[in-house]
This record gives sequence, structure tokens and C-alpha cells, in this order.
Amino acid sequence: MLIIARHGRTEANASGQLLGRRDPGLDEIGVAQAAAIGHALQSVDRVVSSPLRRCRETAFAIGLPVEIDDRLIELDYGELEGTPVADVPAATWAAWRADTAWRPADGESLDDLAGRVWPALADLIDDAQERDVVVVSHVSPIKAAVAWALGVGIETQWRCFVQQASISRIATRQGVPSLHSFNEVHHLP
Repeated sequence: MLIIARHGRTEANASGQLLGRRDPGLDEIGVAQAAAIGHALQSVDRVVSSPLRRCRETAFAIGLPVEIDDRLIELDYGELEGTPVADVPAATWAAWRADTAWRPADGESLDDLAGRVWPALADLIDDAQERDVVVVSHVSPIKAAVAWALGVGIETQWRCFVQQASISRIATRQGVPSLHSFNEVHHLP
């Protein structure tokens, strides 16, 4: 089983910013969320994480060695990084939703995101047929993982909400992914 966990909260998450590639650590609530993830996933076999600190801190709470895969890093929001979500112009959101190849200045498109996250997941699928593999990542790569599991386009990411420190599960059978759960939060305090 591929078990996809979103990292615990940071102060930037709490203030509603597009965090992207910025690299803060977890805040006090995020540390508690990471501990809850660690407790819920204590019997897994392998842990793979985004290289960013908030994911690594969450992954280390599981108690196993953590492998880093740079392809699991958050979407690069370019010049929008650090911008409060509420301050992003409506025209920018409209352009982004209308075209998966659109990118913010100096940033990354949804097509770029899928182009790196989907192969990362495909590289784990054989192992995940035999063992429980945890992937600790960010909101956008997790939405890309859901699209991958469902076999739909990356544009569906606009129709998903991924809760902070949530867990989703993707089973595999004969190399084909299948979404088994999405946005689990029952483990959180």
C-alpha cells in the first residue's frame, strides 16, 4: 500500500500563505500532528519524503529511516510564494484553472508537477504491492497522487481539498493504482 501523508502545520500554513519551496519547520500544532501520524503509521515498512523540512520532520516522527525524493517537493509558486491565498488576484486563479500548462512567473505548472510526481509514484508501486510505503509530501503533490491513482488528468487537483496532516491510501494490484482512502484525519488530536 502507498500511504500518502501531508506534512504537519507550519506558521505559514496557519496564516494562509502559498508556501511552496520556502522551508520553515513545523509549528507546535504541526509537531503534534506529526506525532499523531507517527503513531498511526508505526507499523509501516518504508518512508519516503519531500526534501523540505516540514515533510522531513513529519516523516522522522514515524520512527524509520527516511529516504528523500526531490520529485515529491511542493509546487514551485515562483513569485507567488509567501503570498496569502486571499491576495492572489482572481484573474491569476482563473488562468491557472483554465490551463494546466500555465505557470506563475518563475514557477511551475501543474503539468510540470505531474511530470515529476507521477514517475516518483510509479517507481514505488512495485514495492507498495508487497509492503506499506509511506510518502510524506505537500498539498499539490498529494493532489497529483490522487489524480494518478484515479487515472484522471492533473486538472482534477482543483476539485480536491487535502487537510493538513491527513493520510490517503493507494493500493496497487498488478501495477495498477487504486485510491482506497482519501483525507483521513481520525488519527489527529
